[in-house]
Amino acid sequence: MFKNSRLQENRTSRDILLNMVIAAISLFVNGFGVYLTIQANIGAGPWDVLNLGLSKTFGILYGTASVAVSYAILGIDIALKEPIGIAMFIDAFVVGKAVDLFNKINLVPKCDSLATGIPVMILGLIIMAYTQYTYMSASLGCGPRDTLLVALAKRAGKIPIGAVSITLLSLATFIGWLLGGPVGIGTLICAFATGPIMQAAFTSVKFDAKSVHHQHLFDSVKVFSTHKAA
Repeated sequence: MFKNSRLQENRTSRDILLNMVIAAISLFVNGFGVYLTIQANIGAGPWDVLNLGLSKTFGILYGTASVAVSYAILGIDIALKEPIGIAMFIDAFVVGKAVDLFNKINLVPKCDSLATGIPVMILGLIIMAYTQYTYMSASLGCGPRDTLLVALAKRAGKIPIGAVSITLLSLATFIGWLLGGPVGIGTLICAFATGPIMQAAFTSVKFDAKSVHHQHLFDSVKVFSTHKAA
């Protein structure tokens, strides 16, 4: 298990580089989890409904659509003056392109029934949950979508963050569905099971996401500029 106290510091360029590698590897494996939820073929998760809808409408790769959406959301995060970390840029690129790679090599065939699709989807969500832990442990920023959710929740007054999350996911799903993205029981599983599965994963490794202090991009640049080395 990673030592959170060490990873939260990122005091030297070596620490940051190590944690960038940890984040990149975690996100690549996270992409495999996303790939499994798509290959389950019972309806994709809300954001993937949007990505797949864009892919179908514009004739582009899933990863290209995912990267475009991720960087668009990252731009909104920046406009809303939310804290931005190096790993957020890695997240925006690696996950989508990892899915493209797994699609290209056809690693797992699409499921043809609920009996096989549901277990594959649950496995994908479990992989995503544990890789979210290792990614967040790098302390270099949360994902663009999570940051957007927090930003909107801050501005929503007394509206619970759960309600904000449901609204955001519903909007992504609706737009994706209009563009031809796959909506089904898997969409509901992703929408309502992702949170509990992630919480169970974090509990199993005794990880408290709220205790992680993510380093701002400017602070990371400052560390590199001073040429600190461990």
